[in-house]
Amino acid sequence: MIIFPIFKYLISNSIIINSFFYRSIIAFILSICISFFTNKKIILWNKKKKSIGEKVRNLGLKDQKEKEGTPTMGGLIIIISTLIPTMVFSKLNNLYILILIITTLWMGVLGFIDDYIKIKYHKNGLSFMVKILGQIILGIFIGVFMSFNKKITTFNQKIDYGSKQYPSLLVSEKNNFNTNIPIFSHINEFDYANIFKKKWKKYTWIIFVPIVIIIITFISNGANITDGIDGLTAGVSSIIFATLSLFSLISSSKIYSYFFHFLYIPNIGEITIFSFSFLGSLIGFLWYNAYPAQIFMGDSGSLTIGGVIAAISILIRKELILPILCGIFFIENFSVIIQVLYFKFYKIKYGIGKRIFLMAPLHHHFQKLGYHESKIVYRFLIIQMMLSMVVVILLIT
Repeated sequence: MIIFPIFKYLISNSIIINSFFYRSIIAFILSICISFFTNKKIILWNKKKKSIGEKVRNLGLKDQKEKEGTPTMGGLIIIISTLIPTMVFSKLNNLYILILIITTLWMGVLGFIDDYIKIKYHKNGLSFMVKILGQIILGIFIGVFMSFNKKITTFNQKIDYGSKQYPSLLVSEKNNFNTNIPIFSHINEFDYANIFKKKWKKYTWIIFVPIVIIIITFISNGANITDGIDGLTAGVSSIIFATLSLFSLISSSKIYSYFFHFLYIPNIGEITIFSFSFLGSLIGFLWYNAYPAQIFMGDSGSLTIGGVIAAISILIRKELILPILCGIFFIENFSVIIQVLYFKFYKIKYGIGKRIFLMAPLHHHFQKLGYHESKIVYRFLIIQMMLSMVVVILLIT
């Protein structure tokens, strides 16, 4: 039977023998240690100096004033704890790693400026349009880079059962605009180029780049909006990064990508080191950010988290799963959009504003209903686990 040689071949080509897997584990452990001890030092330093404490806006929420003075910009520690292991253990000449480092630094600087203005001048930080512009610039960079760089490719594969010992995989066609779609099928690929007729396929980037911009902008803002109660964004993001790490591992292997119906992407394995490092930094941060939070990530953390999640998903060709995988971010985003639009519509039509939610984003609505923020976080984490499981099932079946 052909099934036994297949399993024998899988075992002999186990993903564990790949060197980047070992490097990912070491990077993960190092990032946890850096994040854990650095956050602790920042908390102790702020207790003495009280110079980087957050000014909390009065939203009329229970226990809100108790958070006043909690050190913020913990996102900088997340960034540092991610970049150090990445630079030490990954191959810095890898295009995917370079894109992710640029994404992290770009979004980190954008968030840092926003946090600095809030702390230093006690203002609202950067305007919404400035943040959007920064995200659009990043989206253009990633979209154009992926569209025109010939070293960034995906491969379709077919299996050759001609071998008497083991079946072998034959690489066939390569395409820059292929991606995976979450459907119950052994053919779960979509080619953006198919939107155009054959003679227009070279203009696929005209569609692809705006899609990348929308994804990065929406996910980054979603993570930023979700960062409103202790441990929520860090907890949800940790589960998402764990899921994306699994996907990058599968996509890096010809064998596993075929049997799990993923696109095979050469040299993508280095992303696993970065995603494991980011996961470790989030875990170290979450230790102190869980209720009652001793440190906040600020926009330097939340904007970066959303931007990096979007970038990794696009690079490993899993961006179309984000409405499910990042369902929490999408719901939080839409709750704000719906609240604002409904209020304006009602005010224009009836002369008085009316709201759907007691407060937006959605997690504040539940706070207003009397739920303790820990209960809200735990339930959102359960939902995120379920969403991640759904995505895994949809992609590998």
